[in-house]
Amino acid sequence: MSPHARIPVQGRRRGRGPSPAALPASPSAASSKPSRVAAASLIGTTIEYYDFAVYGTASALVLGPAFFPSGNPTVSTLAAFLTFAAAFLSRPLGVVLFGTIGDRLGRRRALVASLLLMGLATVGVGLLPTYETAGLLAPVLLVTLRLLQGVSMGGEWGGAVLLAAEHAPPGRRALYAAVPNVGPSLGFLLSSAVILPTLNIVGRDGFADWAWRVPFLLSAVLVVVGLWVRSTVSESPLFRERSSAGTSAGSSGSPAAPVSRFPLGTLVTRHPGRLLLGTGAAIGGSAVYYLTIVYSLSYGPKSLGIPQNTMLTAASVGAAAGIAITLPVARLADRVGRRPLMLAGAAGSVVWAVPMYGSLSTGNAFLITGAYTVGLGLLALMFSPMAAFLAELFPAWLRYTGASAAFILANTFGGGFAPLMATWLNSQWSSPLVLGFYSGGLCLVSLVCVWALPETREDDFAV
Repeated sequence: MSPHARIPVQGRRRGRGPSPAALPASPSAASSKPSRVAAASLIGTTIEYYDFAVYGTASALVLGPAFFPSGNPTVSTLAAFLTFAAAFLSRPLGVVLFGTIGDRLGRRRALVASLLLMGLATVGVGLLPTYETAGLLAPVLLVTLRLLQGVSMGGEWGGAVLLAAEHAPPGRRALYAAVPNVGPSLGFLLSSAVILPTLNIVGRDGFADWAWRVPFLLSAVLVVVGLWVRSTVSESPLFRERSSAGTSAGSSGSPAAPVSRFPLGTLVTRHPGRLLLGTGAAIGGSAVYYLTIVYSLSYGPKSLGIPQNTMLTAASVGAAAGIAITLPVARLADRVGRRPLMLAGAAGSVVWAVPMYGSLSTGNAFLITGAYTVGLGLLALMFSPMAAFLAELFPAWLRYTGASAAFILANTFGGGFAPLMATWLNSQWSSPLVLGFYSGGLCLVSLVCVWALPETREDDFAV
């Protein structure tokens, strides 16, 4: 039997598509207001990435010795980063699970479920016993919770982007899609705002002993707020329109809107080229992001003797700069197209990668902060239009799965393994320049993939 239930539409129409006002009315005008939906998407992605950033920072600081004690600090750090990568390996399962829910049952249901799963897993990490208390059970439980976090992340980004983009007014799709894309950097800043004061209050020894649990447990409050906000917004108007069309067609005997029983299978068989190129388009930025906000926070202090606060401050200032330009860049992408800005960001990242990480060898806080600020600014130039771009590459009936799969695969291979690869590379070559060559090479892959893909700004988003 074919993996799709009905014959899909043939091709994509050009144009901006219908505005939300032309679609079936939502249950509540307030709950479908584009700005409110975008804010709800941003809150969710911020919380999700706060949870992920907390784990990444804790991995860099204390989780290695607490759960994987070893006489060799490098081995402990590698083990902690391996659990960080494990969550990326389970993300494709989240794409299958939440992509199927999102494409068949609705974007909002998938997003509420993914946020709840992430919150439960993150609070669970904060309650875990360490190796000293529970022995081998401690790392086993840690890996299990990390896998659940990964499943959650597999469904979060694509759903948040789609909910915002499919509510967007005409001509502002990139702008609204980019709002939840601010979440990763905002989540990191929020995690730093919790971790830095905690470190200053209790010291590194106190943080390693017990206070590392505080950021994990605080996520419970954020998740409750996020669930409330998400439960108050309406379903995507494009999804409601497709559902209504399918119901009407079924009762009248006319052809129904295409629906896939297994969206990922249909995606791989019908759109393999766009899936691979979309993944490649996002892989370089993923590497830059995770090398900067995860790996360098461990590498700088442990290998180069740079103060921990210097590294956290540099990454935080860079993330704030990226946030500041994300929405203006996305607005520009609605006017000039997605590809020109992504190509400029990818090319700039290729050139800047070596100087950016080379700044670590100076140990100078000002130079490192400046280099990170430029680097994460170029990342924002590349990633601001990416949310709309990946969503526009795929038809509406496969969009949740398609956008999620491309982004999550890029995150897995470009970001999830970046700290692990960097740890190994620096065990072979002690210079921080290898980080620049590694991330610059992946940004070059993104440059080529974006060049090979078509412009999508004028595509009809309703098909």
